[in-house]
Amino acid sequence: MQKLLLYNTLSRKKEEFKAINPPFVGMYVCGPTVYSDVHLGNCRTFISFDLIYRYLTHIGYKVRYVRNITDAGHLEGEAGDQGEDKISKKAKLQQLEPMEIVQQYTFGFREVMRLFNTLPPSIEPTATGHIIEQQIIAEQIIKNGYAYEVNGTVYFDVEKFAKEHNYTALTGRKLEELLENTRELDGQEEKKGRLDFALWIKAKPEHLMQWRSNWGQGFPGWHIECSAMSTKYLGENFDIHGGGMDLAPTHHTNEIAQNIAYCGKQPANYWMHTNMLTVNGQKMSKSLGNSFLPQELFTGNHSLLSKGFNPMVVKFFMLQTHYRSTLDFSNEALGAAEKGFNRIAEAFKTLKGLKANDSSSENIPEIQKACYDAMNDDFNTSVLIAHLFETVRIINSANDGKTKLTQADIDLLNKIYSDFVLDVCGLKFEEEGGEALTVLDKIVKVVLEMRAKAKADKNFALSDELRNKLTESGIKIKDSKEGSNWTL
Repeated sequence: MQKLLLYNTLSRKKEEFKAINPPFVGMYVCGPTVYSDVHLGNCRTFISFDLIYRYLTHIGYKVRYVRNITDAGHLEGEAGDQGEDKISKKAKLQQLEPMEIVQQYTFGFREVMRLFNTLPPSIEPTATGHIIEQQIIAEQIIKNGYAYEVNGTVYFDVEKFAKEHNYTALTGRKLEELLENTRELDGQEEKKGRLDFALWIKAKPEHLMQWRSNWGQGFPGWHIECSAMSTKYLGENFDIHGGGMDLAPTHHTNEIAQNIAYCGKQPANYWMHTNMLTVNGQKMSKSLGNSFLPQELFTGNHSLLSKGFNPMVVKFFMLQTHYRSTLDFSNEALGAAEKGFNRIAEAFKTLKGLKANDSSSENIPEIQKACYDAMNDDFNTSVLIAHLFETVRIINSANDGKTKLTQADIDLLNKIYSDFVLDVCGLKFEEEGGEALTVLDKIVKVVLEMRAKAKADKNFALSDELRNKLTESGIKIKDSKEGSNWTL
């Protein structure tokens, strides 16, 4: 296996990745709560971990990738255990069964992931499918002395745990600061400590989603769901746990505490987190009116967008920024990404028609090595894409006769595109984009043939008119000695 460095939130530094049981790797990523359309922050996280999944597989690991669906127990409060269940609330508002809400938004989530060409995880478990496992863990934590039951609700005793273990290991924050910043919340009087969180919650009679337990009718807390599912499918200690950085202070901190209290083990050796999204330099949020859904990005149907963008362009835009860096959306940035993506797509087309020379004036193996070096340095797609643009320069230069490439060079360039653009980044080019593009390609080629005939007949006025009409329609024409090609 190649030496791979990744940033571990737990140690706050880059570490060499060492699998527990190579070549096998266990990776758990916190999935969506399916009460609404998946938002772009989620998409960035799942695209980032799809890339990590793809690259680990590419370099020889056999990855079991588990990404859950939260279909119960995620409440509205900041800590996830106060307020009303998000799915139950949506079901009441729409006068539907909770599982109708779950079904609708789970399908919607998977469709968006399909448009972004992400691979499905190895296992996609649901919280409601693992109620027994969650109850068993809660019972064991009570037996181990780190949880207690009050009136049918089971709470995790944070302060008792913190006396024996480092509760804030993931964030490095001080327990005293957390206590000072904790607000008084409903149900606080039941808890021993202000930081205590619910493992199991007593259900009111009107609560739509509830199950039997030794403590009465209730439903699981949000945090324990991921502990139960990761433990069941990856074991008590596995390799990588991922999610958005917003999950680290509470959800992931509580997951670690639960697992240690349950079995005495840190659940994952490496904790990885994606950074936040901004729009024109401001944090993306519904309250500011500057958030948009993936479908709005694709269609352009949003007041902040000047046009729609192909899902592959949006994905390429995301990959241009390292997963741990803030990603800022703007029309200008998306437009620049579109031009960059089209340059790479056009170069890939040009590569297929390149003629080989007897000698070479470029060092293609060095570029291939640089691509691996970038990915082995904490999956640095920003640097990877810079190297891919270097291949674009070489391909275009060779096409213009300014650079010499041997057949071995051309074959290696094809491998670089296949390995890093298609396989690792999971990008698709226009010719792979479906039936509509196939039909468009045939139509444009007919027009180009008409234009070529007009030029041959010296009817330059008609030739120019056809080119102008195509340009006005957003189709770019590139003429060469071999003929004319087009791109969007």
